[in-house]
Amino acid sequence: MKGMRAAAQGLALAALLATPVLAQDADHPQNEKLKVACDLGFAPFCFKTSSGEITGFTYEFADAIAKKLGRPGIDVTDSNFSAIFAGLFSKRYEMIPAPTNITAERAAQMLFSEPYMPTGLGFLVKKGGKIANLEDLKGKALTVNNGSISDKWLTDNEAKYGFSIQRYNKNADAVQAVMIGRAFANVADAPVSRYVSTQVPNTQVAFVLDSGRHFGIAFRKEDTAFRAKVEEAIECLKMDGTLAKIHEKWFGVPPEEGSSTAKVYPGTGAPDFEGYDATERKTSCK
Repeated sequence: MKGMRAAAQGLALAALLATPVLAQDADHPQNEKLKVACDLGFAPFCFKTSSGEITGFTYEFADAIAKKLGRPGIDVTDSNFSAIFAGLFSKRYEMIPAPTNITAERAAQMLFSEPYMPTGLGFLVKKGGKIANLEDLKGKALTVNNGSISDKWLTDNEAKYGFSIQRYNKNADAVQAVMIGRAFANVADAPVSRYVSTQVPNTQVAFVLDSGRHFGIAFRKEDTAFRAKVEEAIECLKMDGTLAKIHEKWFGVPPEEGSSTAKVYPGTGAPDFEGYDATERKTSCK
């Protein structure tokens, strides 16, 4: 009798331990396209061409990940950045490859992959506009993509430096406000600002604030197994040169040697942040 009871308890425990794995498998069907989210219009990461096709660094990066996972392409959901995490938590998509700064506050709510690109804050102005230091922002109107890390920095520093903030749901609209004279500068991730300056006439990046931050792919807290699979794909894309080629295509230069775009990190996740797993893991690339 005791043996039967012990066996039953063992089966129950095995079923309980297997439940999260089975749930994760159901959320990430291998025979379906990889569901991802990005803020369309956020060039050069994710935007539509004149013919309506989705393209950009994020699109190509996510598509390359899907191929490494053996998934039949990607299915992109357009989401304003201010609502993008809510969509992840409600399982509208499987992950967020859109440029997402890894921060302690976010790492407390979600999992991150290892870093894949360094970033900072870029201040885009009309040509001729000058910013020697942050004190030069006093009395100026600055535009930003609502809900972004740039928005948080501006909010935290508005009183300190004496500027005002204009928030937009699309960064393209925030840039346009600068072009028509409604604001002095647009603040965005530095790679975005540098790209926009090459695409929009009469603009320039007047100042870059080094944040020491990096972009990472965001996942739901419970998606540990799926994150590990995606991280292995990211590392393979770094090691075989695919990510470097995508970077050079969209930013005009290869990633710097030793940067997070080229570096393979130990363990799983973003080192020094909640959710990081330091367990040694061997990457196996196909």
